[in-house]
Amino acid sequence: MISTNTEIILERAILGHDLLPSEGVELLKESDPSLIDAIRSTADKLRQKQVGDTVTYIVNRNINFTNICEQHCSFCAFRRDNNQEGAYWLDWSAVLEKTTDAVTRGATEICMQGGLNPEAQINGKSLPYYLKLVETIKEKFPQLHLHAFSPQEVQFMARLDSISYSEVITALRDAGVGSMPGTAAEVLDDDVRRILCPEKIDSATWLEIVGTAHKLGLNTTSTMLSGHIETPEQQIKHFVKLRELQQTGINQGYPARITEFILLPFVGKEAPKTLRRRVGRDQPLLKDALLLTAVARIFLGKWIPNHQPSWVKLGLAGATEALQWGCNDIGGTLMEEHITTMAGAIGGTCMEVETLKEAITSLGRPFKQRDTLYKLTNYQ
Repeated sequence: MISTNTEIILERAILGHDLLPSEGVELLKESDPSLIDAIRSTADKLRQKQVGDTVTYIVNRNINFTNICEQHCSFCAFRRDNNQEGAYWLDWSAVLEKTTDAVTRGATEICMQGGLNPEAQINGKSLPYYLKLVETIKEKFPQLHLHAFSPQEVQFMARLDSISYSEVITALRDAGVGSMPGTAAEVLDDDVRRILCPEKIDSATWLEIVGTAHKLGLNTTSTMLSGHIETPEQQIKHFVKLRELQQTGINQGYPARITEFILLPFVGKEAPKTLRRRVGRDQPLLKDALLLTAVARIFLGKWIPNHQPSWVKLGLAGATEALQWGCNDIGGTLMEEHITTMAGAIGGTCMEVETLKEAITSLGRPFKQRDTLYKLTNYQ
């Protein structure tokens, strides 16, 4: 019996070969249900081979400290202008109150990101404001891991203060930031970015900032905003850039690297109308998200072993299904989430630990609490 191209590609993946970009595109364009199931099965086998059967989770809190933002991304329903209805900017006491609540609920991580608020300065400088955010938390809760400030926020601080990315990252690291969210990546293709987020950093700058963080010992995550205007070719281009970035860091002996990949399917219910009309739907298509999840594992898993779905965007049922398509982590409790929820996501803003455990157990898989960097040793 003659094997199909898809079967040949999957066999190469199982044998440990890095797929060519053209092979990744071919997998994403597969339409035969039996071969799509073979893609799922291959991703699941690679997940088991690369990280085992245990599904991890983290107890964390998300703090979006302001939604005032100078940029106007076409997918964003979160941002507000200063003095616009619904605009907010948390003061130090509010940040500390949220953190204290998180600690009482067992959080080991605070994930902190916000809009690009030009007024977020101290003595005319932006970096001291962000350092004050970090110090406000770390002075009272030194044990907490701060997963904070995207590459876009790093560029924002560097631009406003006329300093280098290295200076920003070093100052944040020394103040107590433990790792950087790999958000603001959207799709690492500048043709897409010119439509989605023309005011944001370009692909090369995102990669430069993340690579600089790795050189300076700050681990990052990685993400992709999918299911809007991008093509399979552009999705794979994104994967290629992440893989090359990780390979470079490993080959150069950088002290840090990408710890996980998170797929973020587009939610458009409350997004600006122009992009919403162009995409033509309000919620992600689960079947497309699952296929992309599987191909991400096949294409990236050898280099970025931890893969996580978004229960906020897919709902818990969709995220649980993704654990059978190559994911090994179900994410965090979050406790609150505003950016995706304000776009009209169905998944909610908080997940209890027991609920996450029940979802994992429903698949017959064991669960384990982790920290931000995927260490398991300190948890029962």
